[in-house]
Amino acid sequence: MQVTRVLISGAGIGGLGAATALARRGVQVDVVEQRPNSDVLGVGINQPANSLRALRSLGVLDEVLATGFPFDRTSFYDWQGARIVECPSALGGDVPANVALSRRALHRILTAAAERAGAKITYGATVEDLVDSGERVDVTFSDRRTETYDLVVGFEGLHSRLRRRLFGTGYDPVFTGYAVWRLTMPRPADVTHTMLFQGDGTKAGVIPLSADSMYLLHVTPEPGNPQIPEDRKAGLLVERLAGYGGLVGELRESITASDAVVYSPLSEVVLPAPWFMGRVIVLGDAAHACAPHLTQGAGMALEDAVVLAEELAAPDRAVDATLQAFMERRRERVGLVQDVSHQILVGEMAITAETLPHAVAHLRDVLPDQMRQTESILNQPF
Repeated sequence: MQVTRVLISGAGIGGLGAATALARRGVQVDVVEQRPNSDVLGVGINQPANSLRALRSLGVLDEVLATGFPFDRTSFYDWQGARIVECPSALGGDVPANVALSRRALHRILTAAAERAGAKITYGATVEDLVDSGERVDVTFSDRRTETYDLVVGFEGLHSRLRRRLFGTGYDPVFTGYAVWRLTMPRPADVTHTMLFQGDGTKAGVIPLSADSMYLLHVTPEPGNPQIPEDRKAGLLVERLAGYGGLVGELRESITASDAVVYSPLSEVVLPAPWFMGRVIVLGDAAHACAPHLTQGAGMALEDAVVLAEELAAPDRAVDATLQAFMERRRERVGLVQDVSHQILVGEMAITAETLPHAVAHLRDVLPDQMRQTESILNQPF
């Protein structure tokens, strides 16, 4: 291999996946993470089949299956709970179509896998400076340590400092005008798959996480990207769910604890190819953050991780050629996820109470085929 020592900046899902994939191939991997410890915020996260295949290649699929909740369909309803259409998934085959689990559980599984593979994770540290000589990258850390690497990989999320360093501020995240509220709740017995409810310019949904738990989501317009007071999150979520009946209306009445509500503005990052300069590359949300409407954010990051390790294992190939080969495998697939996710977000948020009857008929007619086409592509090897 042309690359034997790698620095990964960011110990999120993609960074830990890359650390595991590379270390399992014999690469010496250091990971730095600005958080002071391995704890993460968040609620639940769905892993569709393509992400499960990436997790299988990392050696953790059995743990994910044992921890999460598998399902193979999505049902759509109006905001009073009347069913519009049920869409069986075109994903899966050798793995389940979807497995949802808590974000903390997935993070714990990936952290343990990276450490077992031999990656060294340092918390409370960031990349302070780097010098790419063309043959190596000399890195200075925030704790004043200096090290030399063959490659630096940034899985730093939306606000990546490495992305700014390489490409400037022109590719900073762009707020979509919308946000998602999430809350873990007890799972009713009939919540056995993703259930989505179209409202008046908003959308709610539930996704099962385990035998006992699920999470509630609510996508809302939030003009101006307001700061939401921590102690008012529960009350504000209840207000935004006004008008929903059926299951969502019942759930609304039990929302009381603001510290259990996770509020996330929805922003996108569209970094044109290539995502690298010299021996430094940014991946995951740092390069291609998208709306969560295909539940593919983590999947795209994990695919990035696995594909990078595969391409770096190719013998007798220069680093720039390897990174270009990586881009050829990733560019079109990631672009599809970004485009479709954005279209779903904007389309759903444009539906009003007045246009909902027409939208219901349209969704019933076209949604199953649209989902099948997209999922069939994503079910193909990456």
